[in-house]
Amino acid sequence: MTEFAEKYINPFTDYGFKKLFGEEPNKDLLLDFLNVLLKEEQGEIKDLTYLKGEQLGTGEVDRKAIFDLYCENEKGEKFIVELQKTKQNYFKDRTVYYSTFPIREQAKRADWNYELKAVYTIAILDFVFDEDKNDPAKFRYDIKLTDTETKEVFYNKLTFIYLEMPKFNKTVDELETRFDKWLYVIRNLNRLDKVPDKLRERVFNKLFETAEIARFTPDQVRFYEDSLKYYRDMKNSLDTAKEEKALEIAKELLKNGVDLDIISKATGLTREQIERIK
Repeated sequence: MTEFAEKYINPFTDYGFKKLFGEEPNKDLLLDFLNVLLKEEQGEIKDLTYLKGEQLGTGEVDRKAIFDLYCENEKGEKFIVELQKTKQNYFKDRTVYYSTFPIREQAKRADWNYELKAVYTIAILDFVFDEDKNDPAKFRYDIKLTDTETKEVFYNKLTFIYLEMPKFNKTVDELETRFDKWLYVIRNLNRLDKVPDKLRERVFNKLFETAEIARFTPDQVRFYEDSLKYYRDMKNSLDTAKEEKALEIAKELLKNGVDLDIISKATGLTREQIERIK
């Protein structure tokens, strides 16, 4: 069996995310997370049913949507849960597009009178939208159709929630709510080597047991290893591209006599990195 540096899986890998939240034996983990996330407006979700994650449009020319997780509660309301590992052009457009599939499939009933069940799209992001960078304290965005003048909700059955995980930097001692605890686990699971005392609750104990790589079968280890390699390769490629772009900008600023501290702040490069390109 392959030896891993981490004790627990990385939730930002495809395999890790679906292992924790997308398998029937662990449905209670997803149920608890959604209840914590939506309890103020949704009330308690009693049960969830996993639905097929692949949805086809109404015509041959329609594109196909593949959701990370797609489920339905006991009231027929639909939940799309997406994990997005890297910044993607038009990601917000994509989430709006995805929401149309559970809306349109409600028209299949012969006696349908256009009454819709609510649709929730939850996006867990391993990046920050460019337009949100100047607000480091805000990591949760709840979006509904609202009136632009009154700011009142005009239609409450279509909800988008975006969680910008890089902004969530609370330490374990700073966790105050159950929502805090969930975000801490998602953000830090693969960095931990034991269950923190503050997280010793039934649901988190089960999550840590599910995430422990030493409990995996050889096949599960292989699947996770492949998913982890893809995740690392993708992150490395993006990091390399960002650094190359930063170096290009730094070179141009140096040519124009800009101070090293200003260049460092503008590019994220250290003074040592900048000095090496002089």
